[in-house]
Amino acid sequence: MAKDEITLYALSTCSHCKSTKKLLSECNVEYEYFEVDDLEGEERKAVLADIRALNPRCSFPTVKINDTVIVGYKENQIKEALGIKNES
Repeated sequence: MAKDEITLYALSTCSHCKSTKKLLSECNVEYEYFEVDDLEGEERKAVLADIRALNPRCSFPTVKINDTVIVGYKENQIKEALGIKNES
């Protein structure tokens, strides 16, 4: 089984970003994580350009799971993109 490529773009002060990070950790998946407000200079510009390519509004959190982009804390959509069934 191929490993999911997951990137989370977040702000350190955002409660929805913290919830998304917690959810990904609870799902036991490895992910790349950027707190954009903690970046500086060219690194910050490059990451913001990456986010705008995925999410032109450049809002947070922005999560990329393989080819799926999810904007905001949307637990069901994140789990679905990870192939995790929701318990209802």
